[in-house]
Amino acid sequence: MGELVFPEGFLWGSATASYQIEGAAREGGRGESIWDRFSHTPGRTPGGETGDVACDHYHRYRDDVGLMKKLGLAAYRFSVSWPRILPEGRGEVNQEGLDFYRFLIDELLGNGIQPVVTLYHWDLPQRLQDRGGWLNRDTARCFGEYAALLFDTLHDRVNLWITVNEPWVAAFVGHEEGRHAPGLSDRTSALQVGHHLLLAHALAVRTYRERANGDGRIGISLNLTPMHPSGELEEDQLAAIVADGNQNRWFLDPVLTGAYPKDMMELNSEVFDAPSVEEGDLEILGSNRPDFLGINYYTRQIVRRSTTPDRLFQVIDPKEAEKTAMSWEVYPEGLYEVLRRVHREYRDIDLYVTENGAAYPDRQIERGVVQDHERVAYLQSHLQQAHRAIQEGVSLRGYFVWSLLDNFEWAHGYSMRFGLFRVDYETQKRTWKQSGRWYRETIKRNALQVD
Repeated sequence: MGELVFPEGFLWGSATASYQIEGAAREGGRGESIWDRFSHTPGRTPGGETGDVACDHYHRYRDDVGLMKKLGLAAYRFSVSWPRILPEGRGEVNQEGLDFYRFLIDELLGNGIQPVVTLYHWDLPQRLQDRGGWLNRDTARCFGEYAALLFDTLHDRVNLWITVNEPWVAAFVGHEEGRHAPGLSDRTSALQVGHHLLLAHALAVRTYRERANGDGRIGISLNLTPMHPSGELEEDQLAAIVADGNQNRWFLDPVLTGAYPKDMMELNSEVFDAPSVEEGDLEILGSNRPDFLGINYYTRQIVRRSTTPDRLFQVIDPKEAEKTAMSWEVYPEGLYEVLRRVHREYRDIDLYVTENGAAYPDRQIERGVVQDHERVAYLQSHLQQAHRAIQEGVSLRGYFVWSLLDNFEWAHGYSMRFGLFRVDYETQKRTWKQSGRWYRETIKRNALQVD
């Protein structure tokens, strides 16, 4: 058995999101979010499950930080609930909500854990949705005001900020596929929402730099997915290029180069007459390149040409492949692929893996520990690929497991478990998983044990 040693100062962390763990949906002055409205709409989640209580982290954050300390985390990535801070989306500040995050951050710092704050992880205030949500360009300006409030309040405690988590999901899963809040089904709207999310990101970066805090850094987290053609046919090769443009380049290019990919802009403008990009928007994006890029990686996709006119491409199910409970193929080489690709094509950008993990049933408990050997194997294989990328010169600065706790997994409700700790949702008891113990030893060694 040998070791793969990670660079000194490599940031080992885990991640969560506000609506997925906090609960206390109607406490402490919090306003309604689009996910409150969506999850309470019949038929949107299994059995009508909601994030009303979730992991009750709002009341149990001190105990949860204690678990993080036992885990040995150097950093904890969490998101702020916008409606907990600004119940109306803008205007009057809810001091009780702001204080919750101050107390959480103080608890983290007191335990030697660096807070990494995500400003937006999909829980838009419902009051803003009532005025058009992300389809309304003014929501980007509201986001800039919200970001400025948090920067001014927390700048002395937080040095790593993430503006938006996975704008592709917020735009397309929420506004084209309809599987996430707000549950719309229109690609033209999704394209416009995506643009406004990126504009909001750039405005927040600009605001942060106007209020710069010494060594503080700000970035964005994109979900990147390698798109592989199903075969050698030219039409399938072209389908993979379009699929990559749709999910990866459509966000990578404007964030890191200040321009949308020409081929996809022409396609979307011709077919969907979207997005509408106002004069000066690309200049705002180009002049506010982030300090780092967060990469969320879970799997790859295999695609072929579409057989229906309403789709750009068709995703193929690799039936014989190993899969997680989410039916996602286990493909660790894909993490190496996206890290190398960003390093090669976009240059001079520090990277963090801000999400990587897997859902499994996690039923077997022995001697008080959940025996989740599949998750251990998943994390180990992906960290091997991360180390491989570092050895080849990729500037990877840290790695965050998704997720610290089992939680409300959006449209899947509580049926999918990603946590390093199991949560009994009736008692709120947290139970160690073998993956948590394995991760603790990896962090302690700053190295991966390999056969």
